[in-house]
Amino acid sequence: MATATDISILEAQKREPGTKNAARRVRVSGKIPAVVYGAGKDSASVAVDPRQVLRILRSESGHNTIFDLALDSDRVKAMIVDWQFEPIKGTLLHVDLQRIAMDKKLTVTVPVVLKGEAAGVKTEGGILEQLLRAIEIECLPADIPKNIEVDISHLVFGVEVRVKDLPHSDKLKFLTEENQMIAHITTVKEEVVAAPEAVAEAAASPAEPEVIKKGKQEVEGEAEAGGDAKAKAKPEKAEKPEKKEKK
Repeated sequence: MATATDISILEAQKREPGTKNAARRVRVSGKIPAVVYGAGKDSASVAVDPRQVLRILRSESGHNTIFDLALDSDRVKAMIVDWQFEPIKGTLLHVDLQRIAMDKKLTVTVPVVLKGEAAGVKTEGGILEQLLRAIEIECLPADIPKNIEVDISHLVFGVEVRVKDLPHSDKLKFLTEENQMIAHITTVKEEVVAAPEAVAEAAASPAEPEVIKKGKQEVEGEAEAGGDAKAKAKPEKAEKPEKKEKK
């Protein structure tokens, strides 16, 4: 994990904005394109070192880290608000940076960390399910927590932890709906799995499809019915008429 000295400063250089070719040239040079905005100033297109950005993203405070953005001779407080990875290689492609005014509140998303061992798992054989892993809060930049911890040792079947149950502070304003569930104890339904021998036997001698069976029966039935019909339709031999004697 990155140390405070690794993530305290992000150096940036101005770059040509706008075109894909310009962005490609930035990446070829070993940097990645970025945009800086906020704090009532115009946005600026810059290039930054992806290794420095990754150290920030992988630090304990992650994208909520406040650092010094060094651009030319100017330094401002900033944070990473968006980033893009290449989907196949996983390399960092682009980042958005926001200037931060330390005396103004901002909205951030922080992770929720469950602490302790749930009683429903320990004594009742249940499974702990975490439905919400992060919440949105509003606070001053200096008060952004690395995470919000909640004790779940009391959780049993029928008991839940919701946003309203998280430890609150006067410095933090919770923006996520208070009744949204964070974690509870659940069970897993058992699935019936056929034994390997049964699967192999079924594969070796597949059953005849019902549709075919039905078709055969219908054909056989039709043949029998046809035979009866022919039998009924066959005319009986007519009796020979008696010969009349000649007078």
